[in-house]
Amino acid sequence: TKAVSKCYVQVTGMTCASCVANIERNLRREDGIHSILVALMAGKAEVRYNPAVIQPSAIAELIQELGFGATVMENCGEGDGILELVVRGMTCASCVHKIESTLMKTNGVLYCSVALATNKAHIKYDPEVIGPRDVMQVIKDLGFTTSLVKKDRSASHLDHKQEIRQWKRSFVVSLVFCVPVMGLMIYMMVMDSQLSDAHAHHNMSNEEMEALHSSMVLEYQLLPGLSVMNFLSFLFCVPVQMFGGWHFYIQAYKALKHKTANMDVLIVLATSIAFVYSFVILLVAMAEKAKVNPVTFFDTPPMLFVFISLGRWLEHVAKGKTSEALARLISLQATEATIVTLGPDNVLLSEEQVDVELVQRGDVVKVIPGGKFPVDGRVIEGHSMVDESLITGEAMPVTKKPGNTVIAGSINQNGSLLISATHVGADTTLSQIVKLVEEAQTSKAPIQQFADKLSGYFVPSIVAVSVVTLFAWIIIGFVDFQIVEKYFLGYNKSISAAEVIIRFAFQASITVLCIACPCSLGLA
Repeated sequence: TKAVSKCYVQVTGMTCASCVANIERNLRREDGIHSILVALMAGKAEVRYNPAVIQPSAIAELIQELGFGATVMENCGEGDGILELVVRGMTCASCVHKIESTLMKTNGVLYCSVALATNKAHIKYDPEVIGPRDVMQVIKDLGFTTSLVKKDRSASHLDHKQEIRQWKRSFVVSLVFCVPVMGLMIYMMVMDSQLSDAHAHHNMSNEEMEALHSSMVLEYQLLPGLSVMNFLSFLFCVPVQMFGGWHFYIQAYKALKHKTANMDVLIVLATSIAFVYSFVILLVAMAEKAKVNPVTFFDTPPMLFVFISLGRWLEHVAKGKTSEALARLISLQATEATIVTLGPDNVLLSEEQVDVELVQRGDVVKVIPGGKFPVDGRVIEGHSMVDESLITGEAMPVTKKPGNTVIAGSINQNGSLLISATHVGADTTLSQIVKLVEEAQTSKAPIQQFADKLSGYFVPSIVAVSVVTLFAWIIIGFVDFQIVEKYFLGYNKSISAAEVIIRFAFQASITVLCIACPCSLGLA
């Protein structure tokens, strides 16, 4: 026999099945080429050739002459089949050794490892020489029972239901508590503007003004220094901080543990500082029995959490939509195949039902009317109409006669067909589409990577800016108290200048943190 080598060629520019047929037809005519198999979705051709007559680079050139882009793929391990088996009946290490040594002696098996603890065998084989059923038979002959490791055919790892639920809950909790806080805030603003109007029209003295101010319901002090407004805001803020922000705290903790800073860290920083600061200010005011109610930031955390959890919720809903499409794709795959043994003149000798994963290249598969094609293949016998709309999108059924190619997942309509399997397992068109969609989902858009990188710098720089703000105002305050006095309205004349400056500086730096927090970059 002539020596036969195998090479893989990456082919670009194929658009449909006729391109595939064109390449296969033209290359078969060439000297030194035994066979060629082209997979459209994977964009690669597997060529068996006689190295004495032709070289892979020449084969690639032939394909280029047909008008396609072609490069020889260096890592030819692409064609290896991988098989995961559960092996029952092993009792000790010698069983393991027996299976491994027997398999390694078997022609076509490239690598094999058996784990006694998990009862699993991992086998690499050359699909040209041997197939999964042969491997299983070898193990059976040694006296062990084997079965395939059941693949999870549902795309459950792409399911975002749990995240959707979690963020929805987070959003609802934040919203319920945010609305009253916003209501209180708007009420305060309206009342304030009315007061200032009144002040402008009737030249009231400041004392009267104070009296009017404190007669407002929300400004009424339950305890000295604790107004109704601040008390209510505090009550509404606690649950949001605890329940609405729970996931953010977890994410932020994880990020900090790995010494990175992401959006969650900023959110947690801003909300926690706003909350803690407001809480401390309230306590101080109560201790001082202050006449004027302090300015608190209890409205910040609920509102931030509402916007951000809404954003996350919508994001996961959108991701879930694409995953649904993928799950539907995966569900198109047939789960079983009927393999037949043919005698002379294509007489049916026997048939058996096997798992799709066990179909080997070159097997003859029978597809009944109404059945799904389990693998890509070529028709050997029979005439039928086939609905290929899942791949091609064409509504009309396509006529299939001996020599035509069929696609896994398409539906056979009226005639029974015998097909010879050409692409099985992960090489079928459908598996390739699923793989492409999965890759598209898991890979990030370049702009997204850029945004992530930026937010890595963004967080530390915002924190730095707010710290600078803090110290800048403290310095300004001690150098020229007039400026602080001008901007810090309604502070209590009874407290010392130093305290006023520090309070104002804190307010300014927290404002910086809170405003920078839901940075549009992260949300987008």
